[in-house]
Amino acid sequence: MKLAKLPRFNLAEFPTPIHYLKTLTKSCQGPEIYMKRDDLTSLGLGGNKTRKLEFLVGQALVLGADTLVTAGGIQSNHCRLTAAAACKAGLSCELVLNGTKPSVPNGNLLLDTIFKARVHYCARENRDATLVQVAQDLTDKGKKPFVIPIGGSNAIGSVGYVNAMVELKDQLAAMELTPAAIVFASSSGGTQAGLALGAKLMGFTGEILGVSIDQTKIGEDSFLPVLAGIANETAQRIGGDMVLAQTDFSLNCDYLGAGYAKPGDLEFNAIQRLAQTEGILLGPVYTARAMGGLLDLIHKKVYTKGQSVLFWHTGGTPELFAWADRF
Repeated sequence: MKLAKLPRFNLAEFPTPIHYLKTLTKSCQGPEIYMKRDDLTSLGLGGNKTRKLEFLVGQALVLGADTLVTAGGIQSNHCRLTAAAACKAGLSCELVLNGTKPSVPNGNLLLDTIFKARVHYCARENRDATLVQVAQDLTDKGKKPFVIPIGGSNAIGSVGYVNAMVELKDQLAAMELTPAAIVFASSSGGTQAGLALGAKLMGFTGEILGVSIDQTKIGEDSFLPVLAGIANETAQRIGGDMVLAQTDFSLNCDYLGAGYAKPGDLEFNAIQRLAQTEGILLGPVYTARAMGGLLDLIHKKVYTKGQSVLFWHTGGTPELFAWADRF
């Protein structure tokens, strides 16, 4: 592998810690629950996108870019961290957000403003076209934009989570811990693709379970081909010859609720349970849905006593302030 040779721009301190959730474990009366704390990465209030952005920004700098351009929802964690990364790298940032400009920004949108990102609001159906247009307008003005896909989920960004599995292997060995499963929120696919590929390369034999936030795995809308595509392009980028099939991905789509960015009882109950047992905060869109799913799977005895489970906290806590009325 040529992980160490790929362009990279340092944005955080690794490894992130693994914490044993003693009180939550006791309350569940099931497996030992551990948490990998990628919410504690130091950039811009933390989150999993930092790992991807180290490689994406590294590539942008090699290409001589002066502006990062990306897109997401109005409370996008990815956009917030892209804006923060741009500040640290001395780059400009332009964000295409689907939604209507509020009278007072809060949550991630407030942080986008503090990080001086220029925001373009649009309807969801126009987001992709607007992203292309913003990049073209910058080019026409003599700028050098580097376009980052939704969630940073391509072969460049996904390298960050292959690297994370290298990190995790050493941590698990030091802890003498062998989780039956690694559970995390899965949406745009880069995190899951990187973890699945990294698991294969590192010889991790437990389940790599993505709890879907907005994707499906059945019918013509199946997300599994996208996951396999990202993983295999990532394998080529790092110089590996491994090929992953759709069957190499475990994606649970049972907890989609009312849809993307529409948290309900599952998510808000998980937020309060983690806060009140462990003093740890979850984001309502991603990590609360994934943790709510994990707690339900434990309740259904999919994971039981005698096993251990690692929940990968991918961040998103600034979203909480956009749903203050629910608390």
